[in-house]
Amino acid sequence: MTHRMLCCCNMSTVRDGPKLAAASSRLWGGRFLSGPNAVAEHFGSSLRHDRRLWAVDLQGSRAYARALARCGLLTSQQLHEIEQGLEKVEAEWANGSIEELPHDEDIHSINERRLKEVIGEVAGMLHTGRSRNDQVVTDLRIWMRNSIDEVQSLLWLLIHNMVSRAATDIDLLFPGYTHMQRAQPVRWSHWIMGHAVALCRDADRLSELLCRTNVLPLGSGAIAGNPFNIDREFLRKELGFYSISLNSIDATGDRDFVVEYLFWASLLMLHLSRLAGDVILFCSVEFGFVSLDDAYSTGSSLMPQKKNPDSLELVRAMAGRLYGRLTGFMMQLKGISSGYSKDLQEDKEAVFDCHDTVRNVLHVITGVISTLKVNPEAMHDALSPEMLATDLAYYLVRKGVPFRKAHDLAGKAVILAEFQHIPLNQMSLEALRHVSPLFDQDVLAVWNFEHSVEQYKAAGGTSRSSVLQQITKLRQWLDSTFKESNVTPGDMISSNGKKDGEKAKPSASPHS
Repeated sequence: MTHRMLCCCNMSTVRDGPKLAAASSRLWGGRFLSGPNAVAEHFGSSLRHDRRLWAVDLQGSRAYARALARCGLLTSQQLHEIEQGLEKVEAEWANGSIEELPHDEDIHSINERRLKEVIGEVAGMLHTGRSRNDQVVTDLRIWMRNSIDEVQSLLWLLIHNMVSRAATDIDLLFPGYTHMQRAQPVRWSHWIMGHAVALCRDADRLSELLCRTNVLPLGSGAIAGNPFNIDREFLRKELGFYSISLNSIDATGDRDFVVEYLFWASLLMLHLSRLAGDVILFCSVEFGFVSLDDAYSTGSSLMPQKKNPDSLELVRAMAGRLYGRLTGFMMQLKGISSGYSKDLQEDKEAVFDCHDTVRNVLHVITGVISTLKVNPEAMHDALSPEMLATDLAYYLVRKGVPFRKAHDLAGKAVILAEFQHIPLNQMSLEALRHVSPLFDQDVLAVWNFEHSVEQYKAAGGTSRSSVLQQITKLRQWLDSTFKESNVTPGDMISSNGKKDGEKAKPSASPHS
C-alpha cells in the first residue's frame, strides 16, 4: 500500500507540467522539478561580470555552428538560420537593445535564450556536444588574448615615450640614490632607461603569456571531450588560436593562464609603482627636480598652494589591489578538484578588474612621462662634492693603490672634510697629502661631475655613449616590434593598433 501511494505520488509529480516547464526554461532545468530560490539564483549569476564577453561568446558560437555543419550535424539551411540569428543578437548587444531577464544566469544563457527567441527550436542544435564548461573558458581565452594585445600596445607606447624622453634629456645630470641617500652623479636619462628596461622584461613576459593563453579548449565538452567528430583544427583556425588543448579534463578546469596574467599584471604594477614613487619624491618641494603637468595633479580642498601627485599615488595603491586579486584567486584554486567547479566563475571579476586597472595606469603613466617638466637647475644644485668620494678612491686606484685601501683613504678624506666643516672638493692639496702622498695637482680633475659620469663607459653605464647605446638598442627593438605587429606609435595613441585577427609577437627584448 505504501509502495502504491509512493508510486502514485511520483506519477502525480511527473504529471505536474507547470513545474517541469518552469525548470526547463533554464539550460540545465530538465533534471529539476522546481526552479532555484530567488536569492540563490541571484547569488549564482555571473551576468553582472561576464556580460562584457558577449562579442567573443557570439564569435565562438558562430565558429562552433560552422564546425557542426562540417561534420553533418547541421544542414546548410540550419547553419544559415543560426548565423543570421547570431547576427541579430550581436546587433542588439551593439545598439544596447538586448533585454536581460531575471533567470539569465550568464552571458551564455542570455545569448542562447535570445537566439531561440529569434530563430526558434533550431537554436537548440547549436549546443550539440558543447558544454558551458568548454564554452566559458574559450570565451575567456579569446577575450584575454584581445586584452593582452591592447595592454601590450600600451606598454610599447610607454616604453617608446620613455626612450624618446631619455634621448631629449641626455645631457642632464642629477644625483643617483641608493638607500634613499645621494650616491653618485648619473644622467637623468640613465634613470629613465633603468625603468624602461624593467618594462621591456614585462613586455617579454606578456608575449610568452600570450602563447599559453591562446590555446583552444572548445571541443572538450564538459569533461570527457566531444563525441561528434568535431574538427578542432578547423575551430583553431576559425577562432585564431595558436594551438589546441591536449586533455579535455585539464582544458575545462585549467586557469593557469589567468593566474599568470594576474601575476604578470602584479609585477608590472610593482615596476610602475616604483616609477611612480620616484616621481612623487622628485616633484616634491624638497627635491624639485621635476613638476607634474596640471592634467595629472590635483589640489587641496583646504590649502590653496598645494599641487598633489594624486594620480601617481593611486598607481601605488592600485598595485596593492592587484596583488590581492592574484593571492585571492590562487586561494580559490588551491582546493578545487580536477575538472570544472563553480569556483572558477570567480576568474572573470579578477581578470576584468586587472585589465581595466593596468590599461588605465599605463595611460596615466604615459601621460605623466610625456608631459613631465624637468628643472635642470635643481638637479645641478643637488649634486654635492661628497658624491665624488668614490671618484677620489678611483683616483688612487689609478695610482696603483688596491681598491680596499683606496676606499679606506677616501673615507678618511671625507671625515677630515667634515671635521674642517668644508665641502670635500675644497680640501687643500696639503690636507689630501696628509691622507695619502699619492694625491697630486691632477686630483683637481676629480671634482667635475661631467667627468665623473663620463668614466662609466662600459656597457650599461651612465656615460653619454653608454646611455645612447641603451637608447639605440631599445629603439631597434621597438622598431622591430612595431614592424612585426604592423603597429606604429601613432596607431597606439588612438587605439590598440591591431587589425582583426592579428596577434602581437614582439622580438626578444634588448635586455635578453
